[in-house]
Amino acid sequence: MNIWEERFETSASGASEARTAYDVDYGRIIHSAAFRRLQGKTQILNLGDSDFYRTRLTHSLEVSQLGVGLMKRARTEFPDLEIHFPTTTLMQTICSVHDLGHPPYGHGGEVALNYCMRNSGGFEGNGQSLRILSKLEHFSKDAGANLTRRSLLGILKYPAPYSRVANKDIMPSKGDSSGSLHLLDRNNCKPPKCYLDTEKQVVDWVLSVFSDEELARFTSVAPGKEGKHGKPRYKSLDCSIMELADDISNAVHDLEDAISLKFVDSEDFRAFFTVDRCRNYIEYQQRERPKYFGSNNAYDNFISGMFARDASRRKMNISMLVTYFLDHLVMHEVEGFSNPMLKYNLDLSPAARQLMLDFKAFVYDKLIQKPSVQHLEFKGQQMVVDVFEIIAHEPRRFLPSEAYGKYVEHGESLREICDHVAGMTDNYLMQMYERLLSPRVGSVFDHL
Repeated sequence: MNIWEERFETSASGASEARTAYDVDYGRIIHSAAFRRLQGKTQILNLGDSDFYRTRLTHSLEVSQLGVGLMKRARTEFPDLEIHFPTTTLMQTICSVHDLGHPPYGHGGEVALNYCMRNSGGFEGNGQSLRILSKLEHFSKDAGANLTRRSLLGILKYPAPYSRVANKDIMPSKGDSSGSLHLLDRNNCKPPKCYLDTEKQVVDWVLSVFSDEELARFTSVAPGKEGKHGKPRYKSLDCSIMELADDISNAVHDLEDAISLKFVDSEDFRAFFTVDRCRNYIEYQQRERPKYFGSNNAYDNFISGMFARDASRRKMNISMLVTYFLDHLVMHEVEGFSNPMLKYNLDLSPAARQLMLDFKAFVYDKLIQKPSVQHLEFKGQQMVVDVFEIIAHEPRRFLPSEAYGKYVEHGESLREICDHVAGMTDNYLMQMYERLLSPRVGSVFDHL
């Protein structure tokens, strides 16, 4: 066993075990309760409105497939570094768990829980992912899923604790209001990018393989500008692949959902994605697919293909976009590191990265910021706060017996209540809210 395959909690493995250490990691994720719950958590659009668009689970599966594709392409493009790239199952593990800690109702729920935990260590979705994997899952006595060191390094997206990056001048709060509703100040309640301080021990273990100099550099933080939190500067090689896969999926697949459900139209798209903005992509497609992207009408073919009534033609264009990104990979050598796990980061060429960022900006403006979407995010955010505050008021009265036992066992910490609420699916949270606050809903015979 090499140092990357070590686990925080050692145990005797079966002599007949035919799987690699990373195969074991992947199996534990696929069979975990937290992974299954992703099927009931919002990606962008509200669950229940349609069974077509992506949930956190289907998004995670797509990120996993993209991550493997990026890794395989990188092996071909950068053969001298092949020995340092992750295995297929390791890449699948890291990508599959990248959203594991996100609470119900997406980023609205994340903002709400950071407010609820404002005096108790805060909340951040990526940090919660690490907490689930290192403490809350049930594949070991005290180490959660007890994944290998390299798997945990790959999912450590922000290698700095909450206490170090949080700007003390930004206190999560409810905004001033002259009315009866005291609503969250979303800007102040947005969490910093970090891991939670409760996981410092396992992070120290993961990073103990690096020299003191590299460790100090890797965990350094860029100070926040006025009114902003600080932010970690670096990520590992495996994490850079996962993050790139996530970015491409968010850019392309969320756009696909928006188009298929007619949240955006071709005129909106054409107004934002001008010929100049798409030039690099169009020229690439003219070289690669001259028959489809003819020189006289390449731009129009791109627009009409993205909004074609024929679903197969739309899907082909989405696939071509993904292929474009796969064909524009670059490898950065990160200054100040000698360990290959930290020295290299996978990225896109400048033109391809800009197009990806443009897609994300378009989706954010035309879909995520759409009032109908924001209404549901706001509703989920308010439900998270209300349910959390009710439980915290009298935990013995409102927590399920098993969760209450953990609450008592861990010194009546609000973190246990936060774990309970963060683990809820959208539907479970809504049922809990209605049971507690809707006069005509709820029965002693209900099973949540």
